[in-house]
Amino acid sequence: MNRITITQLDHVADIEQSLTFYGQALGLEQLDRPDFDFPGAWFRLGETQELHLIGHRSHDVQSHHRGTHFAVRVDDIDAVESRLNSHSVNQIRKHRPDGAHQIFITDPDGHWIEFCSGP
Repeated sequence: MNRITITQLDHVADIEQSLTFYGQALGLEQLDRPDFDFPGAWFRLGETQELHLIGHRSHDVQSHHRGTHFAVRVDDIDAVESRLNSHSVNQIRKHRPDGAHQIFITDPDGHWIEFCSGP
């Protein structure tokens, strides 16, 4: 199955659930991480960026698709939708007035993530 190709990045976590979600459902490449004294995981985003997940969160997540979220630009929004469907990830797809396409999902901790392409 193809990976989602993220071209740019336009912290988290129940680490075990997040490893499965980001590594398997989204197909992101997991990176080596220094031996910190707290749990976490690192994943590659695009060619030069990384997503760092940090465990032992002490506050509730406050996230919404029109508020606090992070967005990643992708090269093929239909491939993203297909991959998410194949892993039964709930999603909201939107089309902006400027022609851009967006898909919103939540990770296991409730963080909203936007995949966007175009215009």
